[in-house]
Amino acid sequence: MSELQKEFHPGDVPQTPGVYVFRDRFAKVIYVGKAVNLRRRLSQYFQPSRTRYADAKLRSLINTIANWDFYPVRTENEALILESRLIKEYAPYYNILMRDDKRYLMLKINLNEPFPTLTLARVRKDDRYRYFGPFPNGGALKSTLEFLLSHFGLRTCRTAQPDDETRKRCLKRIVKDCCAPCTGQVTPEEYRQKVDQMLSVLNGNIKELSAILQQRMKEAAAAQRFEKAAHWRDVLTNLETVFGEKNRSFSRAFLPVESGEAAVLALQEALRLPKPPRHMECFDISNILGTLAVGSMVCFENGKPARDQYRRFRIKTVHQSDDFAMMHEVITRRYKRCLEENRPLPDLLVVDGGKGQLSSAIAALVECGCPPFPVIGLAKQQEKFFGPGRPQSVRLDRHNPALRMLQAMRDEAHRFAIGYHRELRNKRLQQSLLDEIEGIGPQRKKQLLETFGSVRELRKASVAEVVQKVPGIGETFAAKVLAQLNRKAPPRTQPPATKPEPPAAAPSQ
Repeated sequence: MSELQKEFHPGDVPQTPGVYVFRDRFAKVIYVGKAVNLRRRLSQYFQPSRTRYADAKLRSLINTIANWDFYPVRTENEALILESRLIKEYAPYYNILMRDDKRYLMLKINLNEPFPTLTLARVRKDDRYRYFGPFPNGGALKSTLEFLLSHFGLRTCRTAQPDDETRKRCLKRIVKDCCAPCTGQVTPEEYRQKVDQMLSVLNGNIKELSAILQQRMKEAAAAQRFEKAAHWRDVLTNLETVFGEKNRSFSRAFLPVESGEAAVLALQEALRLPKPPRHMECFDISNILGTLAVGSMVCFENGKPARDQYRRFRIKTVHQSDDFAMMHEVITRRYKRCLEENRPLPDLLVVDGGKGQLSSAIAALVECGCPPFPVIGLAKQQEKFFGPGRPQSVRLDRHNPALRMLQAMRDEAHRFAIGYHRELRNKRLQQSLLDEIEGIGPQRKKQLLETFGSVRELRKASVAEVVQKVPGIGETFAAKVLAQLNRKAPPRTQPPATKPEPPAAAPSQ
């Protein structure tokens, strides 16, 4: 740690908000943190007293740091968002919070509906909604959302097309917080004007609304209604917190990898290759017990990622948790196509794994009829690599740039595979029960969801309502759809009936 203290110079770190990243001796990300002032925060880690008086966890982290980096951003909120993205992407060992799939809140609105409204969301989906955010301060966002819907008189009901049934259960109409489009009091054009005014606020134009809130606050204070004045003060503070400055979303956050010409030449020397590995390809597999199994391939050229040549594979022939067979399939598909299209083969092929994955890759190359070229497997446990014809594994010095580049390739392939796997999981979450009903295609599904808002609301409808509200659907098909959605669970097995006991004899007189 003393060497790190000598290498750290506070003057090299800006006094701005940002995110800092610590790596261990294997170049693996072990901690991601945020700071309002990067210089002040990083200086705290490299004070000599930290190694003596800090708690056990912090001492362990400091003693594990072998390298660090920092990424300045514009605001503290951007630092929060970038930190969350990187933690979810790399899952560092010393980060306890934010490692789950929970994300910061966003706002979404479907402008294709006749009466659009604003709702909360955590996942940005590829659908017909327009998204705003993410917003790190969830409490301020929820309070501001409630105020905006009330101020502009927008509806809060979940139904896509509010009707008389919706009106009967609406409390916002009674307290005058909704313009009640279900009663016909406003036309779709008038309602859209209110929506446009709210969208202007969401885009950061809050001066006019802030002036209104300040005036309300002053009037309440002049009338000695101090609780009301405090309420408008809090609303104004939340509004400025959420929409005062626009934050970047960092939806594709990743860390740069250590690579370069020196690493390429060092790798040639370490592996005793006939020529420098200018073009390298690395493969990884990602699955959960065999489900939604995917493979990834990343490409490095001259020691730097060539992201335009990345490829991803959906496993088609393996239906159980078998990483060796999955690796065999991915390698076969990749290089069989390369041979058919006369594409150049890489100077080095790297597979993420040990002897098993390496054997599967070599077997696939032989079956494809590939000419021989260097292939190695990089094991995660002890950072050792294996090669064909090498009875023993080879371990490089942890400071060797060749090992750092191999680790960077392995981590990049792992990140790319997990990203594709997560994307497939999100698509599965977007699937609807309507997809399982025969006779419902994309257009009919869109009609039903836009009319009723959700499958839950569709379940509550009657056959007559479906026929009346959705053009082109007859009674027979509507009854079939509702029967499928409302099909009951199998009845529980009842315990065998016990034989009734004979009535007790009446006592003799």
